[in-house]
This record gives sequence, C-alpha cells and structure tokens, in this order.
Amino acid sequence: MNLLVKNANIIDSTQNFFGDIYIEDGKIKSIGSNLIIDNVEILDAKGLTVMPSFVDTHAHFREPGLTYKEDIETGSKAALRGGYTGVCLMANTAPICSSDEVLQIVRKRSKELNLIDIHQCLSVTKKFDGKTLEHLDELKNDKEIKAISDDGVGVMDSLIMLKAMEKAKENGWVIMSHAEDHKFSKVDMRIAENMMTQRDIYLAKETGARLHMSHVSTKEAIRYIKEAKDDEVNVTCEVTPHHIFLTTEVSNYRVNPPIREKEDVNAILNAIKHGVVDCIGTDHAPHTDEDKKKGSPGMVGLETAFPICFTTLVKNGVISINKLSEIMSKNTSKILGMNKGIISVGLDGDLVIVDLNKKVTINSNEFYSKGKNTPFEGMEFYGEVITTIKSGRVLYRK
Repeated sequence: MNLLVKNANIIDSTQNFFGDIYIEDGKIKSIGSNLIIDNVEILDAKGLTVMPSFVDTHAHFREPGLTYKEDIETGSKAALRGGYTGVCLMANTAPICSSDEVLQIVRKRSKELNLIDIHQCLSVTKKFDGKTLEHLDELKNDKEIKAISDDGVGVMDSLIMLKAMEKAKENGWVIMSHAEDHKFSKVDMRIAENMMTQRDIYLAKETGARLHMSHVSTKEAIRYIKEAKDDEVNVTCEVTPHHIFLTTEVSNYRVNPPIREKEDVNAILNAIKHGVVDCIGTDHAPHTDEDKKKGSPGMVGLETAFPICFTTLVKNGVISINKLSEIMSKNTSKILGMNKGIISVGLDGDLVIVDLNKKVTINSNEFYSKGKNTPFEGMEFYGEVITTIKSGRVLYRK
C-alpha cells in the first residue's frame, strides 16, 4: 500500500519539523517538504502531529484459552485505537505458551488478521512450573522467539533462573522478569519486588544475559536498576502508565505490582527524565467485571496509554515529546527487534497521527478491547489518537 502523509508536524526521538512522509510497499520511502507523488493515496495531517507508531513490551491478549476476556482480534484493534502497531504478548495463556503448538496458534491468528506485529513470549519454565527448562532447548532454533517470561508468576528458584538466563544468552533472547518473591508477597509487596529485582540483576551480571525488568514500581527497584546500568549490566526496564500517574492517595485499584506511594511515583518520573527507564509497557490486562470482583489484578492499558503518558510526562514538563517518542516507540522497537520506532527511510511505514491539543475523557464504553477494567473512567487527559497507519495502510481512524 502506497500512502503520502502531507503537511504534518513530524516528531520522533530526534526530529521535530513540518513536512511529508511517503510510504511505498509498506516501508518509508521518502521524507521531505512538498513531496509530489502521482497515483497515491494522500492523507492531509495539517494541524496534527505524526509520530512513529507505539510498540508495547508488555500485553495480554488472552488467546488461546481465555478469549472471554480478550482475543487477538479485539486486542489488536484496541492496540490500533491506542496508536500501537507492535506488541509483546505474555505467556500466561491457557494452555501456557511453553510449546510450539501454542506459539503457532498465536502466529497463525496474527497472520490471518494482518493488523499489527505480534511477538508471543515463550514461558521461562514449562507451564510455569518453576523448574522445567527443556522446552527452551527444544525451541532454540525458532528464530521468531525474541523474549521469554514467566510474567504473572516469576521464577522463584534462583538456580533455575540462572540456568534460564544462560539459555537466553545462548539463544539471543531477552529474559523478562516479573520481580516478585512469593515468600514476601502476603507480607510486603515492596520487599517482594525489591528482593527479586536485586537477585535478577545479580544473575544478569554473572551471566551476561539481556535482562528486562517488567512493570518496575518502587523507588528502590529503580535505584537498583540505575546502579546496575552504571555497572554496565545488560538490563533494560519498563514502567506502566498507571504507575507513573496513580498513587495510593488517589487509588486502591488492584494491580500487580500494586499502586505505590507518591515518593515511588516521583522516583519513577525522575528516572524517566534521566534515562534510567527505557520504555513504557502498558501491562494491558483485560478482565471481565466478574473476574475483577473476584480479585483478578490488572487493567486494560493500550487505549489509554498515550494520553496518560503525554499529559503526565510532556504536558507536566517532565520530558520532551521527543523523549516520549523514544520510550514509547524507539526503545520498545529496539528491545523487541522490530523494524520501526523512528521515522526514517527503509523502516516500516507504521505511524500514528495525534492531536496534542485535544482533551479526551476516558470512556470505557468506547474501548475496542473486551476489557473495560480501568481506574481512569471519566478522567480527562490531553492527546488523542486520530489515525493509526500500519505498513502504509490506514487501519484506525477516529
């Protein structure tokens, strides 16, 4: 599909200028001013901002097995509505993604829909049993695997985590850590996160594995990650939109890790400002009303991430919009090995058009996701996603 986007304020991690973008055969072909291309679809973005589409390092689409909460189609459409064209899905499906069979179910469905780029995580331990790693050897030749994770559970046995990191390094995989020591979970969730963060950083230093810390939420964990980076440990980290906006003073919404204190949020914002935080991961976790009433942790996040992050981080003067593009597009694409994230010739023609001046009110009835579980209902933020373009195809339009 060939598309010419005209008259846009073009912004990515390093650029901010007015001009045009031409996409040919799914890739960015040229960037400039007053581009004239014959026989092509033209999209006039005058008065709007064009950015690289967003990529999410952390989402749950619930397929296979839990499609009453979400499925790959509804999750993909929710992603597009939020400006995302790439997601990394966690392994806590039913059955758990510990086999080629489950990987192929997700990949086949993703290919059939042809909506967004989906990477399906493989579980670290087989069926989240906390001890079995043989499936990692069985699938080591699968070149599509980019990351492994026992998200939602974590790996309690330190020796098993050490061996998993060694296998991840050998195969060139990112190992994503759900940092929670279950011995402390019912006692103090802060200690639970901090203890496991320290352990995984130490093991990553010993093995040289590429470690990615998921949904970091405490001031101590942020400090450990900064110290590790200063020590040249191969570690990256994500924070969620809800952990940069909500505090215990205003919300007791059940998520894991939990909503933290104001001092934790301030530490996260400072870490974003100084480049310690690599990216935003939504932890998009759709649940039914019934499941939330039963205590299921999590919230949907793909359709609210940009306005929350733009308002909290850019409108409030924490970072520039270029930096926001870096942590929502460039860095996430790099971590997942996707050919997008900046506006440059030869990269995927994946763009999002936003109205930065538009104030939006969160209304879960408008969500494309099956999940309506959000603590942001009725709240107002700036920044509306107007159009999402995947490989030159307009797949979402407000």
